[in-house]
Amino acid sequence: MTNEKQVYLIKIYMYVCQTYQDKLQYQCMRMSNNKIPIFSDEELLTVYLFCGAFEQRLTKKAKHTFAKDYLLDWFPQLPSYQTFSARLNRMGEALKTFVDDILDSFKPADIDLYNSIVDSMPIMLCTGRNRQGKVAREIADKGYCSTKNQYYYGVKLNMLAYRRMGTIPFPERYVITPASENDGTVFKRDLAPDLQNKSIFADKIYQDQEFWEEMQRIQQLTLYSPFKKIKGEPIVISQLLKAERKLYSCAVSSVRQPIEAFFNWLNEKTDIQRAHKVRSTQGLWLHLMGKLSIAFVYLIFNC
Repeated sequence: MTNEKQVYLIKIYMYVCQTYQDKLQYQCMRMSNNKIPIFSDEELLTVYLFCGAFEQRLTKKAKHTFAKDYLLDWFPQLPSYQTFSARLNRMGEALKTFVDDILDSFKPADIDLYNSIVDSMPIMLCTGRNRQGKVAREIADKGYCSTKNQYYYGVKLNMLAYRRMGTIPFPERYVITPASENDGTVFKRDLAPDLQNKSIFADKIYQDQEFWEEMQRIQQLTLYSPFKKIKGEPIVISQLLKAERKLYSCAVSSVRQPIEAFFNWLNEKTDIQRAHKVRSTQGLWLHLMGKLSIAFVYLIFNC
C-alpha cells in the first residue's frame, strides 16, 4: 500500500473515531457482555470505508479479503468474514448518521447557495415488468424508470444538490423512497420544506404551477424546468414560440446535466444502482447508506 493511501487510511480512521464519539456510538450501543468488542466499531467502519473508497472493493467479501491480505498490520484483530458481515449489517443507521454529518460538515467553498438541482436515480433490486420483488417490502416497491425505459422493483435516491461551476454538484439533502413514488410529490413533502431564496433546476415532472406560485410567495423558491407543452394551446402560438422555448429548455437542461453526471459518478464509484444481491431490509439499508458513505468519503478527501 502506497504512502498516500496510508495517509488516507489514517485520515478516515481519525474522522470515524471523532464522529463515533460525537454521534455514531448512540446508533451502535450494545446491551450485552460484549459491549466493547476487541475489533472496535471504529475499525470496522474504517476498513469498510477505506476499502470501498480507495481500493474499489465493492462487496463486503472483497473488502474483508483485502483487509486480511493487506491491512492486518493495521487491524490485527480483524474477525472472520461471517462476523465482519454480520456486524456491518447492523451499521445502516450509524452510516446514515455518518452521511448526514459529512453533508453538514464538508460543504465545499465553491457551492452556489442560491441555485440547486434536483433529480432522482433508481436503485434496483430486480428488473422486469412481471417480476415480483420479495425483499425489503417495508421500503421498496415496483416502479418505472423512464430514462432506462425499464420496470424495476426497488427504491429511489431523491437528491437536492448545490450547483458548482465546472464540476459535479455537492449534495444538499437526500431522501430514500419506494420506486413508485412520484418525484414531484417527494420534493414537495421531503425536500422543499424550509428551503428559502433559491432557484431550483429540475425536470418536467416537478412542474406544478399552483405549488410553485405558493413557494415563490412564501419561500421565494423559483422553478426552472424544460418547457412542457400546454394542452389545448393553439398551433399558431406553439409555432411562434417554438424557437424561444427550445432555447430556454436547452439552457435549463445544461444547468441540470451535472446532477446526472453526479449520479453516473456515484454509480461508477460504488455500483449503488445494482442491489440484486440484497436479501433483507437491513441489507438494503446498509447497501444504500454504505455506498453513499464511501462516495462522500472519497469526495471530501479529494475536493
